[in-house]
Amino acid sequence: MKSRWTDAEAAQYTGPLGARVYTSRLLGRERSLVLHGGGNTSVKLCEKDLFGEEREVLYVKGSGSDLETIDAGGFAPLALAHLQKLTRLPALSDAQMLNELGTQVLRAGAPVPSVETLLHALLPHRYVDHTHADAVLAVSNTPDGAQRMREIYGERVALIPYVMAGFDLAAHCAREFPKQATGKTIGMVLLSHGLLSFGAEARESYERMIELVSMAEAYLERNRAWHIALPARPAAAPGREEIADLRRAIAAQAGAPVVLRVSDAPRFLGFAQHPQVDKLSQQGPATPDHLLYTKPAPMLGRDVAAFARGYREYFERHAARAKQPKTMLDPAPRMVLDPQLGFAAAGRDAREAAIIEELYQHSIEVILSAEALGGWRGVGEAHLFDIEYWDLEQAKLRKAAAAPPFTGEIALVTGAASGIGKACAEAFLRRGAAVVGLDRNPAIESLWQRPEFLGLTVELTDAAALNASLDKAVRRFGGVDMIVLNAGIFPSSQPLQDITADSWQRAMSVNLEAPLRLLQLCHALLRLAPRGGRIVVIGSRNVPAPGPGAAAYSASKAALNQVARVAALEWAKDGIRINSLHPDAVYDTGLWTEELLAARAKAYGMSVEQYRRKNLLRTEVASRDVAELAAEMCGALFAKTTAAQVPVDGGNERVV
Repeated sequence: MKSRWTDAEAAQYTGPLGARVYTSRLLGRERSLVLHGGGNTSVKLCEKDLFGEEREVLYVKGSGSDLETIDAGGFAPLALAHLQKLTRLPALSDAQMLNELGTQVLRAGAPVPSVETLLHALLPHRYVDHTHADAVLAVSNTPDGAQRMREIYGERVALIPYVMAGFDLAAHCAREFPKQATGKTIGMVLLSHGLLSFGAEARESYERMIELVSMAEAYLERNRAWHIALPARPAAAPGREEIADLRRAIAAQAGAPVVLRVSDAPRFLGFAQHPQVDKLSQQGPATPDHLLYTKPAPMLGRDVAAFARGYREYFERHAARAKQPKTMLDPAPRMVLDPQLGFAAAGRDAREAAIIEELYQHSIEVILSAEALGGWRGVGEAHLFDIEYWDLEQAKLRKAAAAPPFTGEIALVTGAASGIGKACAEAFLRRGAAVVGLDRNPAIESLWQRPEFLGLTVELTDAAALNASLDKAVRRFGGVDMIVLNAGIFPSSQPLQDITADSWQRAMSVNLEAPLRLLQLCHALLRLAPRGGRIVVIGSRNVPAPGPGAAAYSASKAALNQVARVAALEWAKDGIRINSLHPDAVYDTGLWTEELLAARAKAYGMSVEQYRRKNLLRTEVASRDVAELAAEMCGALFAKTTAAQVPVDGGNERVV
């Protein structure tokens, strides 16, 4: 591993806290060191309070901050003297520790301090870095890991056996570190947990971390236990319905919808086909920090019920041994390994599923290296139980349970690059859903750069392309729960006698046949939706009240409306409901330009403002108004409604 420090970059960060920010970001760029909020850093500074009195302040990374993007505001400042006293107490509960940390935060609005704040406070060094380096974990998680660490580092590190993070770990280190530290000591290894480095300056602490990790990598390289080959046999990819069925089974055990992210990348497929995968995958995570996103072991094969039974037995066994009544919140798996499927990550939302996938990518490397070195040994069962049912982790799980209404669900929106479709995508994202946006405009692919959104460029009239897009959507998120049929075209105005065959066919192809084909392709997925399938058709005022010159458009939209009514009749038995919205005069879409608005207003003898509000309520209807109702129609308020047709037009005399 190489140092990423450059003087030019460093010069952009001023002061000792700025230097802390810079080197924290350097660590965050190394995915083999920290992932998704993992790891933490700190700096101890002497500052004056409002009375001009000097005090020592510990700036420690706040919970939820990501080292790769952290700024000064991502660090919590705490009174150092009080923290150091806490480490000398004989005992301190989790609740007491968190309360004490909270009372020592010196800036209103600062993030919650890391649970490892006391560990940073006790070390007698200005800068402290803490990572979960893959190479260090690979060496550490072997039967003779402690001996190997001594062989690699000698006096350069203090060596601490596994102790659960929090007060117990800090108190243990407070006793043991002074006994082991010498003038040569530049770091500390926490077995089956991670690596710390420290120094008087930010660059020194950072480059010591790089040096220590590089030593572990070199050791693995010398022992032919680094970058292990993992051949994969070709496998028949599971179909969309099979993936959706697996997701439904996991959701049933979890008691809530989940996002299922499937990957048959060669590394995942190779590990799932490994001859010893049963043994290697069942020993727990590489570090307890990953446990929030995993179970003690991934599920092998796709028998979700069997996994849940086994997990309940594991839970009950350890709860009885600990003689502590515990509440098991969720027996569902978070990972699936299968020789045909490869790997699947089941997250409470799309972000969590992406985190689980990346964590397990790195876990595979750690497992293979440790196995090649001397035998893989994960965090022991007893420790896993202690962490999983640790009060702090339980609090995180309960917080996750209070999530937006569509968390874990997947919405598919057509014509999502602009106008009503884009507003619908935004409405579903705000409600916690993962969203698949389909549009012929390539801009859809970069509309949102976030794990909950997948934008796909597709011509909806191309059956093969549409089918391929659904494959991508289901492999990314696991299924489809909700559909908004929004995409459509409005042909140029033509009297009935002048409509060409091509114009008529184009309107029918886009506005009727493409939505019908999508419904047919998605029926099996909607039937497997954990909370039942939901469809919203974006119709038109022209369905109940057609206008002159719009025969092709009006007929195609009316035909789609009839398809929706038939779907409501036929698919109710599958738990699928379908409702229609009929908007009118929505002017913030790509169909309307300022010039066209002005021309239409003039034709009516109105100002543009008057024209925008020419409805009974004299109100303007915007894309967001339609989108919000579309999202609500997929929610609890409309749970007992199907085949409804609701106008969104401010009131139209011809419709009324």
